[in-house]
Amino acid sequence: MDPRYRIVFGACLTQFLIVGMLFAYGQFFTIFEAEFGWPRAVLSGCMSLTILVMGALGAFGGRLSDLYGPRLVLSVTGALFGLGVAGISLVSEPWHLFLIFGCFVGLGMATHDVVTLSTVARWFERRRGVMTGVVKTATAGGQICLPILAAALIAALGWRDAVMVIGLAISVLLVIAALLMARPELGAKGGSAAAVGGGPQIAYRAATRTRVFWTLCAAQLMFFPILGAVPLHIVVHGEDLGLATTEAAALVSVIGAASIAGRLVVGGMSDRIRGRRSYMLCLAPLAASLVALLYIDTPWLLFAAMVVYGFGHGGLFTVVSPTVAEYFGLRDHGAIFGSILFFGALGGAFGPIMAGLAFDVTGSYALAFTTLAALAAMALALVATLPRSIHHEEEKP
Repeated sequence: MDPRYRIVFGACLTQFLIVGMLFAYGQFFTIFEAEFGWPRAVLSGCMSLTILVMGALGAFGGRLSDLYGPRLVLSVTGALFGLGVAGISLVSEPWHLFLIFGCFVGLGMATHDVVTLSTVARWFERRRGVMTGVVKTATAGGQICLPILAAALIAALGWRDAVMVIGLAISVLLVIAALLMARPELGAKGGSAAAVGGGPQIAYRAATRTRVFWTLCAAQLMFFPILGAVPLHIVVHGEDLGLATTEAAALVSVIGAASIAGRLVVGGMSDRIRGRRSYMLCLAPLAASLVALLYIDTPWLLFAAMVVYGFGHGGLFTVVSPTVAEYFGLRDHGAIFGSILFFGALGGAFGPIMAGLAFDVTGSYALAFTTLAALAAMALALVATLPRSIHHEEEKP
């Protein structure tokens, strides 16, 4: 068996479990509201903390992977992520959630994307965008399956036993996935070319002195609040508009299903149309869907909006790693990619808690959706200024 596809499978399983569980967390909003009376700003805040930890440690995780390989890094952080999920079963105070999401769940989030996608980028040179899209499709599968699985287990076992079972199972499976990962060795099938790569090979310090790097960081800062806030709040927003709990939970599954198309289409096209146009292909439908959410008051129309949103959402999770490789090469891909994700995490930490606070203060998500739509429009305008290559920074794209 071609070793590259074992790597892809391990990356897919990691993404499926971690992102899928993160989406399933929205199932607990109404449970915690009913049992503990905790406001949505608190429930959103622990997710914001997770995203902040992800960003703060992402570049460090990428550097560790560059130095020591993905297997060790993902084994440790994957086991801790699963144990953190299991620990949710023990919470009784808001600070328990913040401790779990900051110290355990955040570690898994810090490495799941930067390490898996950087590893895939090293193994695939010609089909880097396609294979990145395949890996990110697994996250869509997790978004579809794990919220439904969590809801079923909660109904059958009660929420505490359900989350304990899910967390322990995830911990074991993430270690198995990590053991499938490896760096390409010089001379391995696909490894030699992928490890060296064609085009520019720019060191981390040199990359941080380019306009392209900071443009990508700024764009990540602007659109990542959207990717964190909408999936987290759309379930309870659907319930507010009159959807039953199971129907509202299906909104997340719709996002996941639509994002599969976004990941595969954008991943495949990015190898041909390059990073700048791929970004724009994702950001335009994202902005349109957020504007639509401001006017939708008929529950079933939410599903149509989530189809459009999901396409852009999925594509944006696919496009960043190949674009980093396109502009900067693979020499310090993990560190550069992780640093760009750090800026996304800063914005992502703002998005969920901003939406929760906006609802708590106004009783509506209108202010939140307006803010997120403006951020999407600004990100779209910004990426339009990217040059054709790192050697054409002073030329118009």
